[in-house]
Amino acid sequence: MKIKRGMVLDLNLDPSKGSETGKIRPCIVVTNDIYNEKLSVIQVVPVTEWSEKKALIKTNVTLHPSELNGLTKPSVADCLQTRPVDYKERLVAIRGVIEKNYLLQIDEALKMVFELD
Repeated sequence: MKIKRGMVLDLNLDPSKGSETGKIRPCIVVTNDIYNEKLSVIQVVPVTEWSEKKALIKTNVTLHPSELNGLTKPSVADCLQTRPVDYKERLVAIRGVIEKNYLLQIDEALKMVFELD
């Protein structure tokens, strides 16, 4: 199986500690495809349930469900919780692919989180 940037994967993020995102949840692959082809450790942005409070956070990206992305309810990509995972150990299911406009918004949020130009 080839993991590609922008894929939406259900990953088991447990065990988690403190305020880290846990449980089985959708995550968006944000590493580039060169790394995705060579390594089983990828960088992902966890997706969580949408709320008005979460939508106001600048590093969160609001996502709407679609056939393409496989999400089933309004959600938020929490770019502050970006984390490396070994997808071979944590993969539960593949949902789909995030739309390009959302991926561009995630890129902008990641630039903010990591203070990149």
